[in-house]
Amino acid sequence: MTLEVVVLAAGQGSRMRSALPKVLHPIAGKSMLGHVLDLAKAIASNKTHVVIGHGAEQVKQTIADTAIQWALQSEQKGTGHAVAQALPAISDQAQVLILYGDVPLITAETLMQLITINTEKAAAEQLALLTVELANPAGYGRIVRNSDNRVVAIVEHKEASVEQLKINEVNTGIMCVSATALKRWLPALSANNVQGEYYLTDIIAMAVNDGIAINVAKADEPMEVQGANTRLQLEQLERFYQRRYAEQLMLAGASLADASRIDVRGSLITGSDVFIDINCVFEGEVIIGDGVRIGPNCHITNSNIASKAEIKANSVLEGAVVGEDCSIGPFARLRPGTVLAADVKIGNFVETKKANIGIGSKVSHLSYIGDAEIGCNVNVGAGTITCNYDGVNKYKTTLADDVFVGSNTALVAPVTVGKAATIGAGSVITGNIAEGELAVARGKQRNISGWQRPKKLARD
Repeated sequence: MTLEVVVLAAGQGSRMRSALPKVLHPIAGKSMLGHVLDLAKAIASNKTHVVIGHGAEQVKQTIADTAIQWALQSEQKGTGHAVAQALPAISDQAQVLILYGDVPLITAETLMQLITINTEKAAAEQLALLTVELANPAGYGRIVRNSDNRVVAIVEHKEASVEQLKINEVNTGIMCVSATALKRWLPALSANNVQGEYYLTDIIAMAVNDGIAINVAKADEPMEVQGANTRLQLEQLERFYQRRYAEQLMLAGASLADASRIDVRGSLITGSDVFIDINCVFEGEVIIGDGVRIGPNCHITNSNIASKAEIKANSVLEGAVVGEDCSIGPFARLRPGTVLAADVKIGNFVETKKANIGIGSKVSHLSYIGDAEIGCNVNVGAGTITCNYDGVNKYKTTLADDVFVGSNTALVAPVTVGKAATIGAGSVITGNIAEGELAVARGKQRNISGWQRPKKLARD
């Protein structure tokens, strides 16, 4: 039997007070819907259907996944009505897992428990619910069981009796149901209720009437099944996600100065004995080797940092490759295309872009190195810049091994400096320099005797 996933993502999310469709609001740098769709792939869904409504075109353009089967709910008539919009494209032989685009933190392990309950049963038609125990279940549909502890109904909070409101086991909305049963029950739903909507939960009573046992799996962690209807709830999900990720990093061998002050918005892989100080943000795909130290307030995106490197405070790395034993910062910026060999030093207020820098080289202070090929054991003095852009095109600067560049030098590309050459401080280099030469390119100093400084004029 195949597995197909239906994701309900049609809601407006008016309580978000935003022009952005609710399911596109981010958790850890990815839309809530994006998290759910990644989960559908992780559990090997044969087909994924997404029911959209409010901001439908924006949702489709943002997700841009050609494998998704889109279904439009043009009128918001409840969850049962939403699932019905996807029915025509669902195979009769499928098990249908129903998820929600604003419930982003459910895990594959929890969902597999739910799916397995159905697949290991022999009956032709199955229905399994995911429930959770809440200390304060206000607002949630209650799970009603009979004297044999079998589920017989789900009663929405607004419809519940005083006794039913005392029940702590609640409906998460997530369920797995046979397509044939779903196609029989959904057309029979009624909107005769307080909300005037077609409740998906009403199929529970239909299943009981048809003699189909209701299987139940329970989520261990309430935050897994928490939805986000407000920005407050969105922030709560974000912090839970980040704390869970931080715990995984620590279990993998990283030390965090404060697990509540790290944000991972993508994938972060760390080696052993890594130390990460406070207020660091990691985006995209970041890999950190053994023994690396990350100082406070660093922002690292799509970068690979080799073992024993140190990234000092307030540094920004994007699309960079950092070799072993490198020292970066403080206040350094490595832009895309930066590749540093081992034992390179990039100091305070240095910016690099599309720069390959060889073993043992140093760019220690207040410099810009872009579109450059720098050899080994090169020293770049403070205030040096590569002038790589003429307003239309960019050109390359090449410094061979053992070059020494004096402070406050401008290297006007294209320019090549030979091995062990030296450039005097304050030079503007516009031509190539041969191996071992000294280049000095600056105006001649003139000292004028008897010069009088300007004096402040007397005013009436």
